[in-house]
Amino acid sequence: MEKGVQRWIVDISKWNPSSNDFSFALSLLPQTHHSSITRFLRLLQLFFNYVQFVKMEDRKRALVSLLLQYTLVHEVLGIPYPDIVINRTLEGKPFLECGRFCFDFPNFNFNVSHHGDYVAIASEPLCLVGLDIVNFMIPEKETVPEYIQNFSSYFSSSEWDRIISVGNNEEVLAEFYRYWCLKEAYVKAIGSGLAYGLHKVEFHHTNWTSISVKVDGVTNQQWRFWLFDLDKGHSVSIARGHPRLAIESYKRSLKRTKFNEEEHNVGLHLPNPRFVLRTVEELISVIHKAKRSC
Repeated sequence: MEKGVQRWIVDISKWNPSSNDFSFALSLLPQTHHSSITRFLRLLQLFFNYVQFVKMEDRKRALVSLLLQYTLVHEVLGIPYPDIVINRTLEGKPFLECGRFCFDFPNFNFNVSHHGDYVAIASEPLCLVGLDIVNFMIPEKETVPEYIQNFSSYFSSSEWDRIISVGNNEEVLAEFYRYWCLKEAYVKAIGSGLAYGLHKVEFHHTNWTSISVKVDGVTNQQWRFWLFDLDKGHSVSIARGHPRLAIESYKRSLKRTKFNEEEHNVGLHLPNPRFVLRTVEELISVIHKAKRSC
C-alpha cells in the first residue's frame, strides 16, 4: 500500500507564466473547474477574518492545486485522464469519484493545501489524510502579541502558554503558526474545515516530534501527526487518522470507513515519506501527454 502514500510540493514562486501559458495550463483541466480559477471573486478569508480580492497569485495557487490533484491520481492510480472525476464535499474537501478504479487501495483519499510560496498534496491508501501549509506572515498594523491575541480562543490554556512563553516575537509567531497548522490539518482530515471547533483540539509534542492530540480533553490514539519547516517562513503538517472519524458528509465520499484494528494499524503506521518537489512544467507535461494519448 505504500505507493498510495504520496507527498508532493510545488514552489509557485518559480513559475511566472505569461497569460498564454496560464491559459494553456488551465485548458488542460476539465471545464467544470475553470470558473473557480478565472473569475474574480470576493472571498472571505476565515483565517485572517477579512475580505480581499483574488489576485493572480491566488489564481496560480488554485490552478496548481488542481494540476497536482489530476497528475497524482493519473500517475499513482493509473486512471485514464478522461475518466478522472474530482469533486468537492459541501465543506469544500476535494475527493475522487473512484467508480471502478482504486482497487489497489482500500480507501484512497488525498488533501491539498496552499499558502505563501507553496502548493502541496498528500494522499493515503487507507487512513484519512489532512494537509496544511502556513506562511509565517508578519502582521502589518498590529504587534505580534496583539495579532495572535485575536485567535486565543482557538487554543487550549496549555497550547497558549507554550506559544507566548517560547521566546521573542519572531519565535512566538512561528510557534503560533505551527500549532495552527496542526489544527487545520486535523479538521481538513475529518472533512469539516473550520466549522469544527478548533479549541476542542489540543496538541502535545516534544520539540515538534511525537505529536499527539486530545479531542474534547481525551487523548486519541487513532491519529498520527507530522510537522516540518519547509524553510524559515513556511511549515507543513500532515494528519493521518481512522476513516470512521470523518464527518458524515465526507464519509459518503469514502470507499470504506470500517476497518478492524489490525487493518487500521497497518495504514496508520505506513512510512511517512519526504515531500517530493515537483514543478508546474512537469505537471503540465504529464497531463498534456495523458490527454493526447486518449
